[in-house]
Amino acid sequence: DNVKDIAQEKLALLRTKLDAIPALQQVEDKVKVPKEYLVLAALSGFVILVFLGIGANTLCSTVGFLYPAYQSLLAIENKNKGDDVQWIVYWVLYSFFALIETFQDFILYWIPFYVAFKLAFLLWAMLPQTRGAKFLYDSFLKDFLKMNGEGSTSRIDTAMAEAKKAADTTAAALANNVSQLAKDSQDAIKDSMDKKDE
Repeated sequence: DNVKDIAQEKLALLRTKLDAIPALQQVEDKVKVPKEYLVLAALSGFVILVFLGIGANTLCSTVGFLYPAYQSLLAIENKNKGDDVQWIVYWVLYSFFALIETFQDFILYWIPFYVAFKLAFLLWAMLPQTRGAKFLYDSFLKDFLKMNGEGSTSRIDTAMAEAKKAADTTAAALANNVSQLAKDSQDAIKDSMDKKDE
């Protein structure tokens, strides 16, 4: 009896929150099923689809795109620029998942429930209650991208400069090796021709 009372209390609380959505009331009137049961059935179906992997990637991509796209458009139009960091970082995270999924057959095959974890992470990153993307930026990315005091370069700029210098050194060494190999080959061919003429 106690469990049944608690369940009824939670359903009543859910119903009062759902009363704010007129579309659900219209659906309830049409199908003659209480809207709290409809919402719970839809959420259960959603969870089952994600965990079984039936259309989960498409579903996850749709959920991960629609709401953030709408909120990003609102942030662009809004004079207050407070949401810009949240949505820019979110889109970087979303793009990172898209890049990783390029190699899905090789990497993601071995990660069980990858789509469920991706969906949970994207929801955490996008929802206004959690603002996970802003949290990631404030906790990790801001310090990583921050300009150094000397020379005003960020860590990424410094790493890119070092990578460029290493690539230039490697390219120069490779060019010298190829040039030396071509010279040695030319000398060997010339010596071979000279011996043949004797």
